[in-house]
Amino acid sequence: MAGHGTEQHPHGADRLCEAGDRVYSRAVRRGRVARTDAEPVPCLLELALLHPDPDDMDWLVPTSPQEVMTRLLRGLYDEVSASRRRMGSAVAAFEWYAGLGGPARGAAAGEGAAIRVLDGASRIQAALDAATEACTAEVLTVQPGGIRREHELSEGLHRALELRGRGVRMRDIYNHVARHGQGLLTYLELMGDAVEARTLDEVIDRLILFDRTVAFIPANTDRTMALELRHPALVSYLVTVFERLWRLAVPLTAPLPETRIEGISHREQSIAALLAEGHQDAVIAERLGISVRTCRAHIARLSETLGAASRTQLGVRIAQVGLDRPSGEADPPPVSLPAPGAGPDPVPSPAPAPGSGPVPGQGSPTAL
Repeated sequence: MAGHGTEQHPHGADRLCEAGDRVYSRAVRRGRVARTDAEPVPCLLELALLHPDPDDMDWLVPTSPQEVMTRLLRGLYDEVSASRRRMGSAVAAFEWYAGLGGPARGAAAGEGAAIRVLDGASRIQAALDAATEACTAEVLTVQPGGIRREHELSEGLHRALELRGRGVRMRDIYNHVARHGQGLLTYLELMGDAVEARTLDEVIDRLILFDRTVAFIPANTDRTMALELRHPALVSYLVTVFERLWRLAVPLTAPLPETRIEGISHREQSIAALLAEGHQDAVIAERLGISVRTCRAHIARLSETLGAASRTQLGVRIAQVGLDRPSGEADPPPVSLPAPGAGPDPVPSPAPAPGSGPVPGQGSPTAL
C-alpha cells in the first residue's frame, strides 16, 4: 500500500498533490478527517502530515503546519550544511592538486591568477605575508581612516622592519587627521627614512601595492574579503592612481596649507566643501577619517564663524565666502565675517569628542 501510494504521489511535504492539498486543508480546518477520506491520498500518512487519532482509530488528525514547516526547514538546513561540507572538501582537494603544478604554466594559468578572491582574515593575511616576503623594491599604500592606535600599528611592524632590512622603500598616504596620532609618529620614527608619508583630506579605500606587480584592495565594506590583483593593466592603473594622489598630498613633515578665511581651520574648510556638495554628517566623517561627533562639532564652529543660524543658512554662507570651491579656484570678493559672539546662535550640535575617534578596522600600513 505504502509503495503504491508513493508511486501515485511522488512529491514532498512542501508541494502536495491536488488531492492531498484538499484533504490536508480540510483536516486543518476541522481538526480531523475520516480515515476513509484519506485512503485515496496515502502520501499524507507517508509524509506524516496525518496520523491516527488515539481516541478513535477511524479518524486521522493533522500535524500542525508549524511543526511541518520546522521539520522541512531542519531538513533543508541539513542539506545545505552537507553541501557546504562537500564544497569545502572539494576546494581543499583541488587546492592540493593545484599545488602539485608549481608555477603557473602558459597564458591560461596566468589569466586564472590575475584576480584572486581572498575570503577571511587568515587568507588575506597569508597572501599579504607571501607578497611581503617576495617584495624586493617598493611598497605603496593608501590608508584611509582616522588616528591609528599604537597597538594596531605594532601588529604589522615586524613585516615593515623586515622590508626595511631588505632595502625596500615604502610610501604611505593617510588622511590629514592621522597626523594627530602618536602611534603613527612612533611608527615612522622607528622606520626612519625607509618610509615616506603624506596626507590628504580625502583618500580612496585601502590599497597596497608590492613592487608594482601585485595589488590588494578590499572586496566588501567590512574588509572580511579582499582581491589580490596581478593583472598588469589593473596594477598599472592603480599605480597611476596612487602617484596622482601622492602628488596632491602634503608631506607629513610639512604644515597643512593655510585656509582662505581667518578663523576657519583646514578641516573645517574641507567639511564646508563637502557640505556644499550635499553630503550628510556620517558621509563627511567617513571621508575625512573622523568621528561623526567630531564632524558635528566642527560644523557647529563653522556655523558660528560664518554667522549661520541653520544648516540652510550655513550652505548660503559657505557659497558666499567661496568655501564651496576647490582652493585652486579664484577667490570671491572678501566678505566681512561677524565678530566672535556677535552673530546668531550656532547650529545645535553635540559637544566635541576629545580628539578624532579612531575608525574601526584600521591596521598597520601593510594590513587590509
